Amino acid sequence: MRKLALLGGFAAALLTHAPASADTICEWIEFGTMVQTAAASPASAPRIPAQERAQTQAALAMFEALNAIDRRYESYLGMAPADPKASQDAAAATAAYQVLLTHFPGQKTTLDESYAITLETIADPRARESGVAIGKAAAELALKAGGIDPAITQVPYLPRAQPGVWVPTQLPVFDPYFTAFKPWILDRADSVRPGPPPPMTSENWVRDYNEVKRLGGKASKERTPHETLMARYRITANMMPSFRLAADAPGRRPVENARMFAMLGMIENDALLAIAEAKLHYNYWRPVTAIRNGELDGNPATEPDKGWEPLISTPNHPEYPCGHCILAAVQALPSWDEWVRQVSYSRTLGGVHYRFSNEVAEEMGRKIAKLALAKVMRPLPKAKRRA
Repeated sequence: MRKLALLGGFAAALLTHAPASADTICEWIEFGTMVQTAAASPASAPRIPAQERAQTQAALAMFEALNAIDRRYESYLGMAPADPKASQDAAAATAAYQVLLTHFPGQKTTLDESYAITLETIADPRARESGVAIGKAAAELALKAGGIDPAITQVPYLPRAQPGVWVPTQLPVFDPYFTAFKPWILDRADSVRPGPPPPMTSENWVRDYNEVKRLGGKASKERTPHETLMARYRITANMMPSFRLAADAPGRRPVENARMFAMLGMIENDALLAIAEAKLHYNYWRPVTAIRNGELDGNPATEPDKGWEPLISTPNHPEYPCGHCILAAVQALPSWDEWVRQVSYSRTLGGVHYRFSNEVAEEMGRKIAKLALAKVMRPLPKAKRRA
């Protein structure tokens, strides 16, 4: 697999009127991530809500641009069919460039250079200009979609405390705007909210409390060396290599790849929206809190351990449901069920999630993915497609 050509120039020019290569889509997806990383503000600076969805808007703009040229799917943004002879490379690159430049103007030099390299490979000026116009139109539509819903009241997180009693003062990672985005697919942020955690009098609670206590502690004697590696390795899974392999499969049309990345971004955004809403709604205690205070749950089968610590650092937000688990489930194909299971199990092995939290998050993720496939960017009947 060749390295990101946008950073060093394409090795060969594309044929006139040739469809966009898989690399054009993948490279602008990867490049967009690098641009956002380079533009990241210091941790102490306020986050910019609009930038949270910059990558999804860029992917969606590329899909709309390519789908306008090579009509295969329903348009998400209502974009009309466009010049079928337009350069797909110019359209895709322009769509991504315009979105990224709007969100990250401080990266203009890098974006300009990479964009110029893409356009220089397109020999036919008419096809290039037509593609640029289509890409600009798609970017304009994408930039208007998926933003903050002004009808939602943004409420700062309120620590639940008793008067005069100290509680940790670091606020959770969810800013007030985090649950105020307009969903791409869901009707509302709470559309797939699960029921509450199991009662602390239940066998389910006892089973999962004792499981994470036994296997997830820093000093656990029951966790195997392989399971320890698993807990640490699964913290930051990188799925791009797998998506790139799918994009490079023989016979795939560029618009299929653009749709894949746009769908992934939209599904992940809605998954994060749903998981944040549920976490803040239930405000459920993490294993480190529960295990050190085991006598407070009223169940004699959950013995406390006052010095218990998790193997990995506990994320700074409520426990239920599991965020890693929902993101694994929304990305996975049916053949990847074992990988999803391992991601979920790794969070218990790391001492930060109960099994029941993992299971409901997986179900949430699958629901969102199924809704997306049923509702948006659906394949057009053959009679309505372009030849």
